Amino acid sequence: MPQTIFINIMNDKQIIARNIKLMRQANNLTQESVADFLGTGRSAYSNYESGTRELPLAAMEKLADLYGCDIYTLYEENSDVVENMLATAFRVDNLSPEDMAQIASFKRVVKNYLKLDMLLKR
Repeated sequence: MPQTIFINIMNDKQIIARNIKLMRQANNLTQESVADFLGTGRSAYSNYESGTRELPLAAMEKLADLYGCDIYTLYEENSDVVENMLATAFRVDNLSPEDMAQIASFKRVVKNYLKLDMLLKR
């Protein structure tokens, strides 16, 4: 009798859902605060985290800036890589959407500076 092998392959929506949830929790943010930052409702954001709704590219860009990572990190299948990145998560309570936008802008500048520095060192 042939043996059946089950492989658990997550699709992109599931991977992104897991990663944005890990990142949000590591940064001590609520679904509501992240939804406000993205300009969407909490229920829509909850659907992104559950993988039942596809996260739009514009929202991915904003979340990548907020969490100080590249968009491709949202697609990272290896949860160890994501969790290692989260070791330096920025944890603050009661951030307004405007505060979160300022943090995201700052992290985008730092991220771009580090990329440029790496390119210049080649």
